[in-house]
Amino acid sequence: MDAGPEGETDLPILYQDDRYVAVHKPAGMLVHRSPMDRGETVFCLQLLRDQLGRTVYPCHRLDKPTSGLLLFALDPEALQEANRLWQENRVHKHYLALVRGWLEGEGLVDHPLRIILDSGKPGRERQEARTRYRCLHRYEVPMPVGPYPSARYSLMELSPETGRTHQLRRHMKHLSHQVIGDTRYGDGRHNAFFREKYAFHRLFLASVSLEFNHPFSGKRLLLSCPPDPELTRVLGLLPLTA
Repeated sequence: MDAGPEGETDLPILYQDDRYVAVHKPAGMLVHRSPMDRGETVFCLQLLRDQLGRTVYPCHRLDKPTSGLLLFALDPEALQEANRLWQENRVHKHYLALVRGWLEGEGLVDHPLRIILDSGKPGRERQEARTRYRCLHRYEVPMPVGPYPSARYSLMELSPETGRTHQLRRHMKHLSHQVIGDTRYGDGRHNAFFREKYAFHRLFLASVSLEFNHPFSGKRLLLSCPPDPELTRVLGLLPLTA
């Protein structure tokens, strides 16, 4: 992010028209105020509002530790139309995640998840949740982590078909291929390995693209956001396998 007037920071704008604006959300920043993080004082919503000098409305959410593409509407009608697209599953969303182990090929995780309450704890009710996945690259580090002589990792493209709280992280845990850096659902041994060997102290999960038909112009939009330099740095340090 670039420093703005009076010490404020500007969010990098990836796309803007008269109804929508897409920005790059940094890891560790909330989209808006949340009862689960009462101590936070900096939010994407307020930063972008001050940056543009107008009210903005988030069209979707990203977890606090997740970085990448985040779309806002610029008026209530645009928000209503975006909500309709999301509810009708007409927005194609893609994320990059580095997970423990080799998760080869592609597939669908169709696994209901408990609702996360405002307290941050899971409730009793379950909601349907579906995530498509595809392996992009595999890595193997010739160092033991846990009981294995080497550490294996996969770079995954994840595409949620539903929008449940922490869905991608919870679905990867369900497959026993936890996202690296996930301190809530992840594997502590691999998280510690990345902290010690690669000085990597965050979640390796990034929103990299949204694709949908613009509700007003009808134009097909493909909005993209490459992984930030810290994620790229870590990938460059991992030995790629065939």
